[in-house]
Amino acid sequence: MSRPRRPPAALAMIAMVALISGCGSSAPGETGIGGGNNTAANAQKAVKFAECMRSNGVSQFPDPGASGKFTIDAVANGSSVDSSTPAFKQAISACTHLEPAGFMGSKRSSQQQQAALKFAQCIREDGVKDFPDPIPNGPLVDTGRIPSAAEPGGMSVLRAAMQKCRDVATAAGVTR
Repeated sequence: MSRPRRPPAALAMIAMVALISGCGSSAPGETGIGGGNNTAANAQKAVKFAECMRSNGVSQFPDPGASGKFTIDAVANGSSVDSSTPAFKQAISACTHLEPAGFMGSKRSSQQQQAALKFAQCIREDGVKDFPDPIPNGPLVDTGRIPSAAEPGGMSVLRAAMQKCRDVATAAGVTR
């Protein structure tokens, strides 16, 4: 039985539901969202991106939070969006021109990468033996690289482990 591959544009989309509600995984200062005069413009762009996603068939796509920060991890945390659907893939493609700065995350610093590796070890110790080490330019959690996540009950085990390891995720660059 083969497992469907997740699209590259949504690698982090499903996994962090219970861990970091309303959080992002971008390093400070690299996305343009948190600083200076770009905050309001990026918040407006994020709202337009969310509207575009809904107009293109992803009706459950959420609006950005009050902070104006909007990342793929934030969408995954607290929404019922399924990134593996054809509608999601089509909407991401159609709305890419509106994608807010930092939405897909950014490269972790060396300190954040070390914390990301500790996060992976923590997750493995808490029951997800096939959890891979995150790559510096990739998402902290990539369910496409975790075979057990696709098995019955696999996401529940992953969510429980992520809840236990949430402090390490914060050190890896996931912000609240």
